[in-house]
Amino acid sequence: MSQSSTARTALDRPVIAVAGLGIESSTFSPARTEAPAFHPARGTAIFDRYPFLAPGAPLREAAEWHGALVGKSLPGGTVTAAAWQALTDELVERLAALPALDGLWYDIHGAMTVEGVDDAEAVLLERIRATVGPDVVVSTSMDLHGNVSRALVHRSDLITCYRMAPHEDHMETKERAVRNLVDLLTTGAPRPVKAWVPVPVLLAGEQTSTRIEPAKSVYAAVDEVEAAEGVTDAAIWVGYAWADEPRNRAVVVVTGEDTEAVARGAERLARGFWDARADFDFVAPTGTYDELLDEALASERKPYFISDTGDNPTAGGAGDVTWGLTRLLERPEFQKEDGPTVIYASVPGPAAIDTAVAAGVGATVTVTAGAAVDDRHAGPVTLTGVVHAIRHGDRDAETEVVVRVGSVYAILTRLRKPYHHEHDFTDLSLDPRSADIVIVKIGYLEPELFAMSNGWKMALTPGGVDQDLVRLGHHRISRPMFPFDRDMADPDLTARIIPASDQALTGTEE
Repeated sequence: MSQSSTARTALDRPVIAVAGLGIESSTFSPARTEAPAFHPARGTAIFDRYPFLAPGAPLREAAEWHGALVGKSLPGGTVTAAAWQALTDELVERLAALPALDGLWYDIHGAMTVEGVDDAEAVLLERIRATVGPDVVVSTSMDLHGNVSRALVHRSDLITCYRMAPHEDHMETKERAVRNLVDLLTTGAPRPVKAWVPVPVLLAGEQTSTRIEPAKSVYAAVDEVEAAEGVTDAAIWVGYAWADEPRNRAVVVVTGEDTEAVARGAERLARGFWDARADFDFVAPTGTYDELLDEALASERKPYFISDTGDNPTAGGAGDVTWGLTRLLERPEFQKEDGPTVIYASVPGPAAIDTAVAAGVGATVTVTAGAAVDDRHAGPVTLTGVVHAIRHGDRDAETEVVVRVGSVYAILTRLRKPYHHEHDFTDLSLDPRSADIVIVKIGYLEPELFAMSNGWKMALTPGGVDQDLVRLGHHRISRPMFPFDRDMADPDLTARIIPASDQALTGTEE
C-alpha cells in the first residue's frame, strides 16, 4: 500500500533540502534570459534568503537543512536552452550529492518559459524526483502569477502560493510552505489529498489586485477554506498572462487529509473566481500616455505617478523600450529647466553609462540608450543633458546615472532595473515626493510608491507585457478562455483529485 494512504513514520529531525529556479518569462518580448540573471545561491548561502531559516530560528532547528541551488531572476524574456541546461544540471547534481532526504522545499515562481520546453517547473521537478526518490515529500511554494499544471500538482505533495497582489505576503507564504512540510514529516501524517481545478480565465496582474474588489473577496475566501477541518492549505493562482503555453490560466488547488473537504473547498474557490471574471478591472484608472501626461500637468496632486505598463521589467518586459521616454522628451512643457519636475525610471544603455561616468557629475553629455533588445516601438533615444548623479554597485543595474534634460530627470542604467522603493530614487539624489510627475515602468505600484503617490494612473503603453492581452496574439493557450472567448459556456469546475507523487498519474492535461 502506498504512503499516500498509510501513516508515515514520524521523524524527530527530518533531513530537508532546498532547491528551485524562479522567473516570469514573457514570450511576447524579444529578450532572452541567461544563467547569470538568476544570481544562483548554493549551499548554506541559500539560507540567507529566508529569515525564518536563519540560525536559531524554530524552523531551522526543526530539521537538518541542506541547500542545493536556488536561483531567482528579474522577470524577463524566455530562458535560453543553454541557461536552462546549465542551471538544472547543476541543481540536480548538487541534490544527488546530498545525504538521503526526507523532504524537499521547491521554491519557484511558476512562470518560467524555456526555449523548447513547456511546463518547465514540472519538468525540473520530474528530474528532481528521479534523483531524490519517490519517498521524498515535496512542498512547492509559488507566486500567484505562476502556472499550475496537473503534472506540477502531481509531483508536489504540498503546494501553495501568495494571497496578496502586490505580494506583501511573499515571505509569509514561503514560511507556510516550509512549516507545512516540517509538520507533515515530524507528525508522520500521510501525504495529503490534492484537489486541482483549472479555471479558463487569463488576466493580467493589474486586473486582479487583491487591494480591490472582486479579487479582495475572492482571495478572502482562501483563508476560510483553509480553516475547514481536514484542509491543510488552499490557493488560487491567477496565472501568467504574458506567456503562451497550454498551462497558462487560473487554477485552484486545495490540499489536506479529507478528500471531501478539499474537493468542496476547491470547487468553492474556483466558482468564486469564475463568477467574478467579468468584474475584474484595472487596479487604477487607465488611459493613453499623452492623456495621462496632460492630466498630471493639470492636477494639483503631487507627486502624480504614471505607470508605463507595457515595458514593466517586473512582469517580463525587456526594460529597454524607449517609447515612453522619447515621447516625454518631445513634450514642450518639459524642455526648459524651470518646467514641471519629472522623474523617469528607467532605460538601460551601457554606452551611455560609460560616457556619463567618464564625464562626471555636473558635466553636459550627449548619450544614446535603449532599444538594444526591444526596438519594435521606438529606436534608441538620444538625449543631451547634465549628469545629475552616478551610483555604482546596484545588484540589478550595476551602475545608474541620472541625466537632467530640461526639467526631466531620466534614469539610465547599465542593466535593467525595477524602481520600487523610495531609496531607489533618493540614492540617486532624487526626491520623488517633491517631484511633479514620477513615471515608472511598472504595473500596479509597489507599496512604498503607492503610499507616497498623491495621484496615480496606468498608461496603456506598448511593450512585451502589453495590458491588452487580446491583441498580443496568444495561439497556444487552451481555448475557450476568458476574455479571449467572452461568450464561452460555463466550464467544468469539478475538482480533479490528483494522486500522490508516488502513484501513477492517469489522464491527460486539461
